[in-house]
Amino acid sequence: MQTFPLFMSLQGRRALVAGGTEAAARKVELLLSAGAQVSLIADTVVGEIAQLIDEGRISWAGRAFDEADLSGVSLVVVASDDEALQARVSLAAQQRCLPVNVVDRPKLSSFIMPAIVDRAPITIAISTGGAAPALARRLRAEIERAMPAAIGRLARFAEVFREQVRRTLEQPRTRRRFWDRVFEGRIAELALAGDEIGARRELIRLLDGTRHEAEPATGMVHLVGAGPGDPDLLTMKAHRLLQRADVVVYDRLVSAEVLAMARRDAERIYVGKRRAKHCLSQDEINHRLVALARAGKSVVRLKGGDPLVFGRGGEEIEALARAGVAVEVVPGVTAALGCAASAGIPLTHRDHAQACVFVTGHLKNGSVDLDWPMLARPRQTVVIYMGANSLPAIASQLVAHGLPASTPVALVENGTTDRERRVVGTLATIERQAMRAQLQGPTLCMVGEVVGLAMAQSGGVKAGEFHFESRVSL
Repeated sequence: MQTFPLFMSLQGRRALVAGGTEAAARKVELLLSAGAQVSLIADTVVGEIAQLIDEGRISWAGRAFDEADLSGVSLVVVASDDEALQARVSLAAQQRCLPVNVVDRPKLSSFIMPAIVDRAPITIAISTGGAAPALARRLRAEIERAMPAAIGRLARFAEVFREQVRRTLEQPRTRRRFWDRVFEGRIAELALAGDEIGARRELIRLLDGTRHEAEPATGMVHLVGAGPGDPDLLTMKAHRLLQRADVVVYDRLVSAEVLAMARRDAERIYVGKRRAKHCLSQDEINHRLVALARAGKSVVRLKGGDPLVFGRGGEEIEALARAGVAVEVVPGVTAALGCAASAGIPLTHRDHAQACVFVTGHLKNGSVDLDWPMLARPRQTVVIYMGANSLPAIASQLVAHGLPASTPVALVENGTTDRERRVVGTLATIERQAMRAQLQGPTLCMVGEVVGLAMAQSGGVKAGEFHFESRVSL
C-alpha cells in the first residue's frame, strides 16, 4: 500500500476548506454529509458555495487565509487554483500534524480524498493514491452497479443482533461462521427485500440452532493452488476458501499479492520451502497440518502453482489421510501454463511440438539424474521446474543426448507478476546469459522450438543471440 486507508469520524468536528470554487463545493458537500462543521476561507465564492452560505450550512470568512484559521480544526481541504495558497496551507497544516488534502496535488497532500460508494452505514472508498482519480471514479461506478442499493439495510439489520450474537456464541470462529450463513442465505435475502420480521424470525432460529451445535472435533485441510503469482489467476474457489480459513500455511512460492487475498485476521504460518533453506522440513509441515486440523481449525495449505505439480502435495495428502484428517485439493494454474502464457510461448504447436513434458530439475537426493534420452527427443517442449541451479548440467546433458546446441531456451523469473523477467537464448548460451541476468526469484526453464517461434513472432532474437527483458516492456 502506498497510503493507509482509514475512516475518520468528523461528527461535530471542525473542517476547514480553502477556496470558493465548484471543486470546493463538492468537498464541502462530502464533509457536511459526514457531520462536519465546515468553515470556508475564500475572498470570493460562486455557485453552490454561495447557496450553502446563504442557507447557513457553512460559515464563511470573506478574506484571505491566515494560519490562525487552523486553530481547533480537525481536517483541512484546499480547493483553490492559487498555487501559492496551496503550498502555504499545506505547509501550515502539516506543521500542526493536521490532515490536509490539496485537490489534484497529491504531493502537497497528507491524505487522499477517495472515490466513495455510500450505502450507509456501508461506505466503500477507492483510491489510486492520487495517480489516476478518473480510474477510481470508474471503479466506483462498477461497484455501485454490482452492489444492491439496499445493502445498507442488511448492515443495519445485522447491527441490531450483533451484541446478542456475541453473548450467545462465545467463540469468534463460531460467530464468524454464523454471520457467513446469515449473509449468504435466506436471512440476507429477506432483509434485502424489506421483510425484516421474516428475517428476524429466521435469524433467531439459526442462532438457537448454532448455539446447540457441537464444535467439530477435527477441522479440514484444503490444499490450494496459489497459481504462479498473479492474483487474478487465483480460482474463485481458492479465493472463497482463503476468506474463510482460520489458518493459512504458505511458502516462498506464494506471492504477497495472493497471500493478501486471505482473511485479515486469519493466522499465517510461513514454512519456507526454499532449496536447501527450508524453514520447516516436509515432515514438520505434515505434523503441523495435522495438529492444526485436530485443533478444529479450517486450514488452507497454500502452494505455488498447482499443489499436485511438483508441490509435494501428494506427500501431504498421505500424511493427512494416515492421521484421519479430511483433505480437499483445489487445483491452481501451474507455473508452466502461467509463465508460458505470460511470455507468449505456445507449449504445443502442430508444426513444432506435438508433446510437452514437465520435469523437475531438483530431485529428492539433490541430483539431476533425469531421463535424458526422453527429454532430448525432437518436436516437443520441455518445461523444467526448479532447474535454475542445475542449468549447466541440464543444458550440457540435453546437447549430449541429441538436441542441437542452437535449441531455443527461455528462463522466466517471477512469472505472471509485475516482477517478471525473461532471459532468452539457446542451450549453448543460456548458462552465460543467466549469470549475466543474476536471476534470484523462482525461475522456470522452457526448452524447444516453440520458444524461438514466440520470440520471432514478437520481433525477438535470432538463435544464439542474447536477449533479456522484463514483462512490462512487452
